[in-house]
Parts: sequence; C-alpha cells; structure tokens
Amino acid sequence: MGGLRKVAASFVVPGPAGVAIRDRLRVSNADAAVLTEVGVHLGSLAAGDLAERSRQGLGHDAASWAVRKRSLTGRSSARWAGSITKATHDQWALARRGQAAQTAWLRRQIASIEARLARPLGAKADKRAGLVRGYATRVEWHAKSRRLQTLKARLAVVEADQAAGRVHVVRGGKRLANGRHHLRAASLDEHAWRQRWQAERMFLTADGESGKRVGNETIRVTETGQLSLKVPAPLTHLANAPHGRYVLDATVRFQYRGQEWRDRITANRAVAYRIHHDVLRGRWYVTASWQRAAAPALPLQAALARGVVGVDMNDDHLAAWHLDVHGNPIGEPQRYFHDLTGTAQHRDAQIRHALTRLLHHTRRCGAAAIAIEDLDFSDGTSREKHGRNKRFRRLISRFPTAKLKARLVSMAAEQNIAIVAVDPAYTSRWGAQHWQKPLSTTTRKISRHDAASIAVGRRALGHPIRRRTAPPPHHRSDGAGHRTVQARPEIRRRDEPRPHLPGPRTGCAPPGIGAKAGDQGAQHRSGHPAEQESWQQDSLPLSL
Repeated sequence: MGGLRKVAASFVVPGPAGVAIRDRLRVSNADAAVLTEVGVHLGSLAAGDLAERSRQGLGHDAASWAVRKRSLTGRSSARWAGSITKATHDQWALARRGQAAQTAWLRRQIASIEARLARPLGAKADKRAGLVRGYATRVEWHAKSRRLQTLKARLAVVEADQAAGRVHVVRGGKRLANGRHHLRAASLDEHAWRQRWQAERMFLTADGESGKRVGNETIRVTETGQLSLKVPAPLTHLANAPHGRYVLDATVRFQYRGQEWRDRITANRAVAYRIHHDVLRGRWYVTASWQRAAAPALPLQAALARGVVGVDMNDDHLAAWHLDVHGNPIGEPQRYFHDLTGTAQHRDAQIRHALTRLLHHTRRCGAAAIAIEDLDFSDGTSREKHGRNKRFRRLISRFPTAKLKARLVSMAAEQNIAIVAVDPAYTSRWGAQHWQKPLSTTTRKISRHDAASIAVGRRALGHPIRRRTAPPPHHRSDGAGHRTVQARPEIRRRDEPRPHLPGPRTGCAPPGIGAKAGDQGAQHRSGHPAEQESWQQDSLPLSL
C-alpha cells in the first residue's frame, strides 16, 4: 500500500456564474447589408486596437487605455469604443494565460525527457524510488535527444516573448488564417474563404450597462423583440431611426430562459449582446449573456442525503448506476452512448443529448446528486507517458473532459441537482475487482465501466470501494476495534435482532434453524450452544 497515492476529498462543484442564450435572426437583405458594413468597420477598428495594445506590451496602464478609447470614439461612439477596448484587453490577457500554460507544458516535457535520457537503455521504472523507465532502443534515445533540443529552443522563444510582454494573436483564428494557403485541402475556394474570414473578423459585440434602458444602449433588444443598434459615426447615413440608430426588421424571441431575460431587461439590468454570421449555414444569430450571483454550494452531506448516481465517463458512453445512502447499487446500470467524431457542433449536440438523458434518469431515481470523476488529461496526452500507444493518446486528446464537466454543471444547476467531484484514482481497477463479478449473472453482464460507476458513487458517499465487511476478531467483540463497515450510532434499530425468517437459510440447514434469530440469549449469554456454531455475518446492508 505504500505505493498508492493519497486520495483527495470529494467536493460539491460550484454552479455556473453566467448565462448565455441564443436566437436566430431572420434578417432581410437590407438588414444583412447594414450588419455586414457596420461589423466590418468595427472589426477593422478592433484589429487596429489589438495591434496597438500588443505593441504596448507590459507598459500598458490606465492612461494608455484611455488614450486608445478616445481615439476610437471619434470613429465609432463612446460605447462602441468601450466595448472594443475591453474585448482587446480580454483577448490580450487570454493570450498571456495561454503563453504561461505553454511555458509550463514545455518545462514538464523537457524534465520528463531529461529524466528518461539519464536512465540506462531498457531500464524499468521504480515508483517507490521515483525512477522512470529508460528508452527501449538506441534509436529512440537518439530521437528523443533531438526532440529535447527542439523543445528547449521553443522554450527559449516563449520565455523571451513572455518577458517582453509580446503575444501572438490572430483575429479570425490561426487555423482559418493558415487555411488560406491550403484551400484545396480545406475544400474551399478563395471567395468562400474570404467570406468566412470576413465574418470571423467582424465586431458586433456590446457590453451591457445596468441602469440604462433594457440594460444596453449600444445593441438594444426590447421586451417585444425589437432589435436596434447604434450606428458608428462614419456610417450615420445607414440609420433609419432617431439618434443615429438602425432598427432591424427581424425580431428576437428567446425561447430558452426567455422569462429570465425579460425580467432582467424590465429591471434595466445589464445584458451583453453579440451578433454573428454563420457563413456555412447562411444565418445570422444574436447571443445574449449576463452574469448572475453564484448560488452557495450545497453542503456535501445534504447533497448526498438521498443517494447519488455514480457516473464513469468514457470515450463513447457514460456509465451510470444509482446508489443509496449506504452505497448499495439500486436497479440496473444505465449507459448513455454518444459519438464524438465529426464536427464540433455534432460533438456538442451528442454531449448535450447524453447529459440530458442522465439528468432525467437522476430525477426519476429521486437522487439529488451526480458523482463524476475530477478528470484532467493535461499530462495523459504526453508522448513520454503513452508514447508507443498512439491510439490511446488520440482517444484521450479528443475526449472533451472540460466541456463535458462544464456543460453538466450548467445543465444540472437548472434541475437543482448537485455535482460531486471525486478523485479518479483506482476507481476502474477497484470497481472491477470488488463489484464486477459479484453483480454479474447469467442474464446480466456487468462491464468494467459499470463497476467503476459504483466505485465513483461510493467514494462520493464516503464509503470504501470494497464490497464486503471484514469479519470480527476471533473472540467476536470489538476489542480489536470496530469493523471496517459497521452501522453508525445514529442508524435507528441497529441493535435490534435480525428478523425471523421461517424455513431453512441454506440448502443444507434443517428446518427451524432460524427460530433463535431473535433470542437474545443465543447472542449474548455464555455457555449457550450457539457459541459453538460457526460465525455468520449479520444481515446488514452491504455498506452500512
């Protein structure tokens, strides 16, 4: 047991602090032309502002931010300038966080390769001594030594950029920008690529402001669904309403969370809007978002008061099993399959569908919590850990752990279901060891993933994963300590005798053997013939 790592405590995942809803805009040709012209104009201003912010690097301060905002106000408006500079600041900060993450990743890779290069060829790992395995062949050792030099060169460049405050950001996306040089591989022509590039670089985002009419003065959506936007100063000839505004013919109807959105705009609370164009579908969309006060996390014991549904996340399905408060599996195992191949939209829809079925099952079971593994595959995709198993590395790389957990937390919050995160250590191994075979029958085959879902649920409930209780000491008392699994003092009727079950308990027991089940003398008085009988485990629940 000395080689096992310490299992972290389970905790209730806090709920989401933001809301985003989307609706399609059925715009006319005139509306589309105006939105495109305004979006391209503001996008050019956003690109210039991002370039200016990148040149300032670490020398940026509040005064330089005010200068940038004043220079944009004359070419747009005060509120558009505020939205552009704030979006620039957020994008630069995101690039800096990505830069720090890349630096940490490169350092871990370099340390891992150096440790393996220092070991003899073919040396085995020794976890107790903290030694990693060596490379198998001289060819592999040579290839890794060359990769080490490449990673060190990349690290030197990233550290120099980080020290100078220099970031590399592409408005519109690096992948789409590189696709311009590989149009045939992307199945695009220049005109189609140009349309997508222009749509991605448009800027039609406005932050909300509490106290203003319907929570936003730049992009305004009224309770009746009328959408209007402030036209930048150079494009005032496009306005069709007073005060330099353009009112679209299309109306907005938020079906999802519509009442919550109406309550906010009625109270003039801040709501941010973003209008974007999907070139592939030929559609326009508007997204409304706002922040809300995060609800206090439910205490762990209160969340688990009605049992839990343990979930084992896999590449192609979610394995779930309902457990009572004592950790006993109830009913049949559930499996919710999903297909993570194809486009990002297809994967997202598959995840939503699987999670919706999981939440419905939890409501039907009467449980108020779902237990999931707190997975993090940041190190699991490295070549040094699974270098020869490319298939497993690809499987882990495409598994959307962060997106799945974030979406589950968001969807469960609307159903008043708590999400409990547990340490994933040894859940699959111990679940298969203690639960897979005992629960399998001739008509029901339990998979390793089903058994892992029980292990996850029992760990969330605070029970050990092992199935059976240890027998009492040879003298049948608690002199050597309590049993590993024992009824707690607060459990009612725990000291009462077992109920009388008429008839034989086993195939070889004679009738009437259970007649003394309620006889206190048979259990406590010395000299009773029952003391010479073989020990038999109490009929407590499996994990009381």
